[in-house]
Amino acid sequence: MTQFPLPTYFLSHGGGPWPWLDGDWRRAHGRLEQSLKAIPDAIGGLPRAILMVTGHWEEDQFTAGADTAPEMIYDYGGFPEHTYRISYPAPGDPQVAARAVALLRAAGLDADTDDSRGFDHGTFSVMQILRPEADVPVVQLSVRRDMDPAAHLLAGRALSPLRNEGVLIVGSGLSYHNLRLLGPAGAEPSAAFDAWLQEALVHKTSSARETELINWLQAPAARLAHPREDHFLPLMVAVGAARDEAGTCVYHQDDYMGSITTSSFRFG
Repeated sequence: MTQFPLPTYFLSHGGGPWPWLDGDWRRAHGRLEQSLKAIPDAIGGLPRAILMVTGHWEEDQFTAGADTAPEMIYDYGGFPEHTYRISYPAPGDPQVAARAVALLRAAGLDADTDDSRGFDHGTFSVMQILRPEADVPVVQLSVRRDMDPAAHLLAGRALSPLRNEGVLIVGSGLSYHNLRLLGPAGAEPSAAFDAWLQEALVHKTSSARETELINWLQAPAARLAHPREDHFLPLMVAVGAARDEAGTCVYHQDDYMGSITTSSFRFG
């Protein structure tokens, strides 16, 4: 039976449309795939809905997708032709979107809904493994274009009541996101940044954890790990929504794409 409040997650979502690929690219995501499959059992069943904070959607204000049947956004390049025809037909949930916006506004944050935004690969790549039946409503939430860590932590705290309402809050990004350093040159910076991340998220108190995240640019190899923080900000929302609950690493490998260290985390 599902236990409340639900935990929150920050998931490294992998590369492009990997669940629809075969061969080496799919095998590179094997450990990530197993970690995603484990989530329903870890939370005791299926949530009422999923609020997916995606690093692939930036707006001036926090924006929640309110389409009842979101279309697909193929926001990647260089993959086989069939990956531009794939579909993940989960429904949206305008009521959850409106509730999220109301909570954000009550916290003093500008927020609105968008009834035309489709699912990007930060959402559908994760959900294809987590729930291939596509029968759990998914609402996407944008990150904010100003990239303010404190604002995203505050947004998470504002959204925390959803955890008692059957809504699983998931931040979808990557713990390391430097597409120019995905080979051997990325091994050292990704490992250094991941070691800091493990210490900050798993071993620090909740208040120290938030302080570390606000000052994340002081972390080892911070700008090599994230030349832009779009894929890092969903973590801030997941941590904020977790409030004082402990963090656990639920996926880790040091040979992603041959040499990159990546991780995912659960809070609560």
